Amino acid sequence: MTLRRPTPAPLDTPPVPVQAKLAAAWTSLMFLYVYVDLLAFYKPGVVEDILAGVVWEFEVTSTWASTALTLLAIPILMVMLSMSLPARANRITNLVAASVQIPFAGFNAVGQVGEPWMFFYLLGVTLEMLVLALILRWAWTWPRSTARAAATGADADGARARSSGDEGVPHVV
Repeated sequence: MTLRRPTPAPLDTPPVPVQAKLAAAWTSLMFLYVYVDLLAFYKPGVVEDILAGVVWEFEVTSTWASTALTLLAIPILMVMLSMSLPARANRITNLVAASVQIPFAGFNAVGQVGEPWMFFYLLGVTLEMLVLALILRWAWTWPRSTARAAATGADADGARARSSGDEGVPHVV
């Protein structure tokens, strides 16, 4: 007698909340920023220039460091804000922040055309732009509450809103 293994049920893919998608995308963008910068240290002359106080063509000063930190703080904070802001503010904040980051990401490719490390920088910028495009798409197409949910007093998750007089009373939706 041969024992048969039962056929496993197909895996379920539950819907991922937009907030989680956005936070994951911002986290991925930060990893790309970090690793492009980290791997760029292997480019000949980069470390020597940094030790001499120059990054690209910019003199390393407290103003340069503060500007860099401010620009990098946007995606860093967007990880947290994407998970914590209410839907409307979240959508607007993600649209604005991603739009600001596009020229910042594109700046990294400036001056690399025809250079030996051009493919590396263009690959990094392309990947960053893809992540930013996803952020813009997910924020732009943020799901709306259904008309039925609004009419029944339910929120976007289907939970019924309670008025001040019926706390503790279970509702069936």
